[in-house]
Amino acid sequence: MSARKIALDQPESFSFSKDSEKEIKFWLNKYPKPKKASAVIPMLWIAQKQDGWVSEPAMREIADRLGMPKIRVMEVATFYTMFNLAPAGDHLIQLCGTTPCWLRGADDLKKVCADKIGPKGKVTADGKLSWMEVECLGACANAPMVQISNSAGDHYYEDLTGETMGKIIDDLAADKKPKPGSQTGRSCSEAEGGSMALTDGALYDGSLAKKVKLPNTKPKKEKA
Repeated sequence: MSARKIALDQPESFSFSKDSEKEIKFWLNKYPKPKKASAVIPMLWIAQKQDGWVSEPAMREIADRLGMPKIRVMEVATFYTMFNLAPAGDHLIQLCGTTPCWLRGADDLKKVCADKIGPKGKVTADGKLSWMEVECLGACANAPMVQISNSAGDHYYEDLTGETMGKIIDDLAADKKPKPGSQTGRSCSEAEGGSMALTDGALYDGSLAKKVKLPNTKPKKEKA
């Protein structure tokens, strides 16, 4: 279990934006009033999507909205590693370093991130980039891979090498938009070099099927 603490430097206040308020209304409508505290995770997520992290004032605001003790909101925010407890910059790179990605070269990606961005958890001086190592992101067939979170959403970048990881970081720093997905052109998790199974259309287009007579069916009437 990781020990997670809120950042020492905190803003004086927090307020949800108009767009965030629309999302909050949607989520609160999903729960009956006696159970509105169940919306704590969606509201923490909305706060993070708005500011890039969840500040202590944001936790207090959420607690007030949901009528629950502030310490309970803080417990949830510090338990789930998906919530950033400190500013993460415009682009947060989450690098998977568990076994499949490690065997496919995740250590090379870590070195590139450290060289180009700096230590884990530190935001670059221009406020654009930070990186962290996370547990499995569920794309082992396309290892090694990273998830990059920013205002455009959360996107996977797969089949990476040190070189392609460096190019992605350079593009983000230059305000370009690197293309997510496989960096080798694979479609989903197909084999490298293209599909090698079911390449003959006759195997699955039904042309090889033989007509069978189903039991307990009435014979078709012959045309007059």
